[in-house]
Amino acid sequence: MVQNPDPQLYNSRIIHSYIQLIKKKYPDVDLKNLLGYSAMKPHEVNDQGHWFTQNQIDRFYERLVYLTGRENIAREAGRFSASPETIGVMRQYVLGLVTPAKVYEFIEKGTANFTRSSNYEAKMLSSNKVQLTVTPYKGTREKAFQCENRKGFFEAITMIFNYKQPRIEHPECIFRGDRCCRYIISWEKTYATHLKLIRNYTALFFIFSGIILAPFIQSKTLVFAYSFFAILVLLLLISYAVMSIEKKDLNEALLNLKDASDQLVDQIEINYNNRLVTREIGQIVNRYNHLKDVLTQVVSVIDKRLDFDRGMIMLANKEKTLMRFQAGFGYTDQQHKFLKKLYFHLDNPNSKGIFVVSFKEKKPQLINDINEFQDKLSNRSSSFAQKMGAHSFICCPIICDNESIGILAVDNIKSKRLLVQSDISLLMGLSHFIGISIRHTEHLEAHKKQLESVLKVLVSSIDARDPVTKGHSEWVAEFAVGICGELGMNHEEREVIRVAALLHDYGKIAIPDSMLKKADKLTEYEYEYVKFHVNKTKEILDQINFEGPLKAVPDIAAAHHEKYDGSGYPKGSRGKEIPLGGRIIAVADYFEALTANRYYNKPMPPEQAIDILKNKSWAFFDGEIVDAFVNYYQAEFLKGAVLRVASG
Repeated sequence: MVQNPDPQLYNSRIIHSYIQLIKKKYPDVDLKNLLGYSAMKPHEVNDQGHWFTQNQIDRFYERLVYLTGRENIAREAGRFSASPETIGVMRQYVLGLVTPAKVYEFIEKGTANFTRSSNYEAKMLSSNKVQLTVTPYKGTREKAFQCENRKGFFEAITMIFNYKQPRIEHPECIFRGDRCCRYIISWEKTYATHLKLIRNYTALFFIFSGIILAPFIQSKTLVFAYSFFAILVLLLLISYAVMSIEKKDLNEALLNLKDASDQLVDQIEINYNNRLVTREIGQIVNRYNHLKDVLTQVVSVIDKRLDFDRGMIMLANKEKTLMRFQAGFGYTDQQHKFLKKLYFHLDNPNSKGIFVVSFKEKKPQLINDINEFQDKLSNRSSSFAQKMGAHSFICCPIICDNESIGILAVDNIKSKRLLVQSDISLLMGLSHFIGISIRHTEHLEAHKKQLESVLKVLVSSIDARDPVTKGHSEWVAEFAVGICGELGMNHEEREVIRVAALLHDYGKIAIPDSMLKKADKLTEYEYEYVKFHVNKTKEILDQINFEGPLKAVPDIAAAHHEKYDGSGYPKGSRGKEIPLGGRIIAVADYFEALTANRYYNKPMPPEQAIDILKNKSWAFFDGEIVDAFVNYYQAEFLKGAVLRVASG
């Protein structure tokens, strides 16, 4: 196996056992100093999914021996993993295998959960004796203390079952120049094993004695019967004792298996929720187009799926001078009001606030006890932490295109669960995905603004043709959107119809002023020519690269002069053949034309225009849409909304 220059070889559970031993027997040892010297962090030690390098392990042990004065502490730590104080994964795994022999039999696979530095091979020599061969992988450089730690670990395996300390022979050792470390481990048999032997030998003795003595004993002799009965009772008592001991051992194993299974189920649920987070955030991006909506939904998913009490997203402005709160979960109303006013300066080179440092350095920050970092916090950060009641938290930069755009922060105040390295890994992956989502949403919003600016220019070009009809398209769009609201249409559908309404008359740009501004009645030829504006509208709009649902805009805009009875133009479509957007714009356009000032007529009172609309229901117009418009118009009028009554 080829190793990297500084590979991560040893699982944090090994160091965790050391830490538990230190807390139990060497409380004077400064753990902060020990871990700092070893380039280890508390949240890494507490994370069962974290791994350390050989260099870190070496420095840890070197410092630990210095602080405790115990040269053999490696073996002591190995044995300590058998004590009830550990109650860790290794202990539960071992007990779940019922006997030491079963553990040693499966040790080749089991050790992969703790170390990647060596290959373990097991060979059973008898029911209470095993040979273990440990061969380091090419490129690894273990130290002698790790051999001693292995011995302690092997002793622990047997002692976990309340056996006496096993005998360990060590005929080969890599630290004596051998190719591998070979250990021969033997242990005393249990009471149950001895009782089984007594039972079996007694039964055999009785059977052979019966066979030999049977010819010499009369059938009526009671001695043989009594002897048979006594031995039978003895065998039954011994069997009962064996079964009781084995049942007790089995029950203990089952209890530990249950604990391990419960932990496994919990971990499966955590992994399942972690996977759901990214999928659901992806769905949010596809469903929502506005940044505020996206961020609100994202924090809602984090709240629902992940094991954190509170969380927030803060984003920087375009100038990268300020970072403001955008969305959060788990906060009280009072805290939420405070957060909405919160901002951090990003342009102060001396700022040492956790959020600002994480943003600038593009590195996550984890603090499990904020009191230990008070001297490193700015006054503002310290005041903020106190106001929010924060004790432990993680802050991750939100990065997109190798640029920090904000931070994602979570903390625990109710659960008091220690935050660990795997939490950072999860959130860093999530924050990167959030960054992509934010950038995508920003692009959508920029695209929408660009579209709005194009629409504004196009509508202004129509208005520039004729001051009298200025504002017609905007009013038709407003009325059309009002009808959509009454019909319960979603935002996406409303937006398509709004854009089509703004551009529905754009083809009139090709109509001569002599016809467009004529005060008298149009001739038949002129009328037919003016009708051509809908074809011109579609021809022009087809040249615009509308995307997604907006692709329907040209067809909708070109259908606003179709009539429900089929007497309209340009296609003569009837009823539901006419696009819904076209039927809606037809009603809005007709009402606006009646109530507006035109060359050929003066504005009509809204009430009269509404009566005309009703009279033309199911002939010229879709009756349901006419009713929806009337309901919308009257509701807005009663609310005192500014609705155009007439223009002049």
